[in-house]
Amino acid sequence: MSIDRAVLVFAGFMILLSLLLTYFVHPGFVWFTAFIGVNMMQSAFTGFCPAATIFRKLGLRPGTAF
Repeated sequence: MSIDRAVLVFAGFMILLSLLLTYFVHPGFVWFTAFIGVNMMQSAFTGFCPAATIFRKLGLRPGTAF
């Protein structure tokens, strides 16, 4: 698996997790979903993604974006 695909899987998982937390635990977790969205947008413009850095250190092969 490439870093690009791992980042997409991780982002999707985090969004679903934050939506479940919002629904079942507390509506304030919607801010977690907003944080994930803002982080995805900033990584699109800057090319810096903390998750990609972690996956790179774990030894995943580079992709096109990261």
